[in-house]
Amino acid sequence: MAGSNGRQKTVRDMILSLGIIGIAAAVIYVFIPHDDSRPDIKPVDYRVELLTARRAAAYPVAAPEGLPAGWKATSVRFRGDHFDAWHLGFQAPGDQYVQIEQSTQKPAEFIDEASQGAHATSTTQRIDGRTWTRYTGGRYDALVLPGKGSTTVVAGTGSFRQLTRMAEALRSAKS
Repeated sequence: MAGSNGRQKTVRDMILSLGIIGIAAAVIYVFIPHDDSRPDIKPVDYRVELLTARRAAAYPVAAPEGLPAGWKATSVRFRGDHFDAWHLGFQAPGDQYVQIEQSTQKPAEFIDEASQGAHATSTTQRIDGRTWTRYTGGRYDALVLPGKGSTTVVAGTGSFRQLTRMAEALRSAKS
């Protein structure tokens, strides 16, 4: 019976070890500071990139004017070597994301990339005298405006109301 007594001690020691580890983990969790809030995204100033894109692109580059408080520019880039691709991303109210994408790339490929795989619906809407088509079903919803030599996509996780608000605010230097 000496063997069974040794097994009991081993199981008891293992349970005590687990208890001590659990207490140590609880103490560490309570006393080590941790922040569960979302990180504050720093706004970007896109004026220089916008001026560069407007000078270099083969189409009228669009950017928003007069967005209400709560919209924060978070990313910008212009790639003249890649279909004159213009990107401007915003954090919209409610921690949603809305982006403006423009390019001279073949529309089907560009729309698929910019909308993260969304598909055209039969719904269109008139915004500032232009007809935009709604896209849904991908990672993002989108509003798409075909143009002469370029395509404009307003896409993101935001609601169609937010996407429409962005599309309404778009202005270009050449328009």
